Amino acid sequence: MAENKQVAKQVAKKIEGPSFLELVQQKTPYYEKRVELFVQYRKRFDDEIEAAKAADVKVKVILPDGAIQEAVKGFTTPLDIANGISKKLGQNALVAKVDGEVWDMFRPFEGDCTLAMCDFSTPEGKETYWHSSAHVLGQALELEYGVDLTIGPAIEEGFYYDCFMGDKTLADTDKEKIKSRMDKAVKEKQVFERVVVSREEALSMFLENKFKVELITNLPETSVISLYRNGPMVDLCCGPHVPNTGYLKAVAINQSSRSYWRADTNKDHLMRIYGITFPDTKQMKEYQHRIEEAKKRDHRTLGLAQELFFFHHLSPGSAFFLPHGTRIYNTLTEYIREKYWQFEYDEVITPNIYNFELWKTSGHADHYKENMFSFNIDSQEFGLKPMNCPGHCVMFNMRKRSFRELPLRLADFGVLHRNEASGALHGLTRVRRFQQDDAHIFCREDQIEAEVGSFLQLMGEIYGVLGLEYEMALSTRPEGYLGELALWDKAEAALESTLNKTGKEWKLNPADGAFYGPKIDITVFDALRRRFQCATVQLDFQLPIRFNLTYATEEGSARPVIIHRAVMGSMERMIAILTEHFGGKWPFWLSPRQIMIVPISDHSADYAMQVRSICRKAGFHVDADVTDKKMQKKVREAQLAQYNYILVVGEQEAKEGKVNVRTRDNKVHGAHSIASLLAVLAEEKSTRSNVCCFAKEDAAADAPTAEVAELSI
Repeated sequence: MAENKQVAKQVAKKIEGPSFLELVQQKTPYYEKRVELFVQYRKRFDDEIEAAKAADVKVKVILPDGAIQEAVKGFTTPLDIANGISKKLGQNALVAKVDGEVWDMFRPFEGDCTLAMCDFSTPEGKETYWHSSAHVLGQALELEYGVDLTIGPAIEEGFYYDCFMGDKTLADTDKEKIKSRMDKAVKEKQVFERVVVSREEALSMFLENKFKVELITNLPETSVISLYRNGPMVDLCCGPHVPNTGYLKAVAINQSSRSYWRADTNKDHLMRIYGITFPDTKQMKEYQHRIEEAKKRDHRTLGLAQELFFFHHLSPGSAFFLPHGTRIYNTLTEYIREKYWQFEYDEVITPNIYNFELWKTSGHADHYKENMFSFNIDSQEFGLKPMNCPGHCVMFNMRKRSFRELPLRLADFGVLHRNEASGALHGLTRVRRFQQDDAHIFCREDQIEAEVGSFLQLMGEIYGVLGLEYEMALSTRPEGYLGELALWDKAEAALESTLNKTGKEWKLNPADGAFYGPKIDITVFDALRRRFQCATVQLDFQLPIRFNLTYATEEGSARPVIIHRAVMGSMERMIAILTEHFGGKWPFWLSPRQIMIVPISDHSADYAMQVRSICRKAGFHVDADVTDKKMQKKVREAQLAQYNYILVVGEQEAKEGKVNVRTRDNKVHGAHSIASLLAVLAEEKSTRSNVCCFAKEDAAADAPTAEVAELSI
């Protein structure tokens, strides 16, 4: 019997493979070999530094204020300059910018240059800080689990490292082990060191890691290959990094998930571990509080709790909008339609299915087909549309156009489908079926500035009503641009002029435009200061050529410019953002549950239903709770369900034709006649106020009149 148990254990052991401890022991010679080779390669660099010190060739380093510092070529570092200016600057500077290029604080200058230094408050500082943190995370994963590391970048907030561990996975309890390993590395203040090596030297160092070998062999022949070391960790990396691991004061591991090598589902399964670090515990606590708040506001959770929408495996990536969610959807759409009328857009309806000849003309068949749903009808290939622009080009071309018709603004709320990968689907923010507040403006070159300016005004008004702050950036001509340089220059100048006229600050993203035209990127911020890409305004010089679009001029004919634009982006994505932005506490005009009538007792139930009928005829989303629950419980349940107003009615209110008004935040606004109630609610709805109008009225009533003010003086 005992012998059978032993055999069973051996079989189980064979199936499970080596333990993490055994994997670490197996990999230790490889880790030690990397360090030995790094030390060998580093000696060359150290010799160069000593030679540069002896040569004592002076170079000039120009600081942002114009001051000039003298340095020794190949020996002096930005950190030396920082410490020479002040101890505080030396402590806070994480990365340098040498002639505009990000540069290790510990890397010597190579000649005359300009120098700027970046702390954690800058984008360059954060990226360097979190990239360095990823290396410390990689070290922890190797020493704790014996993994094969792949890539570990900084992301918008934090960092991750993808690693290969066969069929093994990490549990939630592993987060503390990883953090402890990282904390140990931080306490050791491991110095980051850099060396440059040949392709052969890099391959010899990482021979045991097939992922690193693939990365190295795919690099161009002319690539400069740099390696970084901190403690026992050596990694292939272009840098830059912070001076030492002691800069990483506060560490947290957020989560782990599955991923794939090269994001290809046919390649190796990987584990992705996410982390975050900060220069102090205060910022870490603020971040963790924000994350906890974000979890409470998760639109997927609130969407189910408030019965707004849900998803089902029978149609993955496609939302089922329930009655209350549809109310929000329709209210937003109606608002956009109202703005379209004001800004003179014409709404159109276009087909959902097109013959693939259309997508060949537009170029999507060659570059976007894998993201489309396609099928055969009568031996011909058709596809569900993933965007509206090709259909609008067909519409523009249905007859001859005159310059007098331009600008032509075509708006379309048509249903779109995109074949997103299953692993990429995420609530309403990444779906397969969606609608956009999509519009395309066909205009003359001399109308670009006015049309983009009008769109930015439209967008600003909509975001203002929704309570969303935003920032803008101009993305200019990329290297592989198509079209005439003169047209690009003219278009970019028009966009720049338009941005300046808004009076808002904007940024420049050089060479980040699309190959077919420059664009303005708009990023919105929600209540938790998270960033989202929703609105877009993009110039397109190529689609008019592909569809041979022309309009008649007094001299002959010319091609229009197409302006692709959207404010919400997809309606689904915007509803997700707004759900989390408002935390499920919808403003009255957008709320799917505006009014709840609560009778004090059964004797008032008939009056409650009368009030409900009056409110519904006035166009409000209203319900009445005529169950046998106690009044206090009904009120509390209505508040938790996020009804904006709870109207309590009893025999006295019925006799006087009034209601007792209170809000979901438990503020009591007293008795009001039904007529005055409807007037206030109508104003709150029509003005799309995000503030309770009864609160405004109460504040006005509490304010001293002019006479009282004079007496008090």
